Amino acid sequence: MKTRYLSQKIGFSLLFLSIVATLFFLGTIIYFVAVRGAGIISWEFLTSVPREAMTSGGVAPAIVGTLWLTLGSIMIAFPLGLACAIYLCEYSPKNYIVNIIRISINNLAGVPSIVFGLFGLAVFVKFLNFGVSIISGCLTLGIMVLPSIISASQEALMAVPQSYREASFALGATQWQTIKKAVLPSSMPGILTGVILSIGRVAGETAPILFTAGTFYMRGYPKSIFSECMALPYHIYALMTEGVHPQQQKEIAYGCALILLFLVLSISMVAIIIRQKQRSSAQLR
Repeated sequence: MKTRYLSQKIGFSLLFLSIVATLFFLGTIIYFVAVRGAGIISWEFLTSVPREAMTSGGVAPAIVGTLWLTLGSIMIAFPLGLACAIYLCEYSPKNYIVNIIRISINNLAGVPSIVFGLFGLAVFVKFLNFGVSIISGCLTLGIMVLPSIISASQEALMAVPQSYREASFALGATQWQTIKKAVLPSSMPGILTGVILSIGRVAGETAPILFTAGTFYMRGYPKSIFSECMALPYHIYALMTEGVHPQQQKEIAYGCALILLFLVLSISMVAIIIRQKQRSSAQLR
């Protein structure tokens, strides 16, 4: 009994230390970026275009481009990923081919982003002749996070008790009605968790944007989905590696990093609020 109690105590202590270490590193990163970037943040910085070789002005085109790419890629990946997960969990036969497909999807989730960037360059930019544009970037980023959304959605769907399905069938519901009214509402919080993680990955990627959508500098805003755009991750990279005025551009880069962090947290917070509402609705049912 004492040995079991001691093992439990050690396990809880390790878990607590892991949480503290994670929060410490997260807080350190946020503090580091905030201290170096907060000084340059102003209304002009947020709403104006870059000027004087990107040593003054603002980063509004990069903010708009980041929102275009993030929201566009999630709008592409979420319905496709959810539909694929529903088929694999609810409709597909349980055989080795489906198991191979699931393993392949999990493996694709670990492919480096630069590989997806080269794929987008070859297929969307060159073969389909979309050029360097927002639509090429959204499609590439959407495909990049598609395996993660599929995997998270599958886990959420499989976590729904089988009794929910059986009770629905017993009341005379069809399979699609069961999925729509019983399975999806219960699994939606877990599905949205995968979407939240995907938002963070999409917003912070540089390589796919560099190959398919990003431009080093532009004075205006994208006019359509077939226009190229600036994006905060690529803008930070350009300022830190290719700038000719490092002292001024370094401060702007930290300001861009702080804005990017705020955008990711804001979009994720909206998704978290939606997830909590879905969870509350599922509990009421």
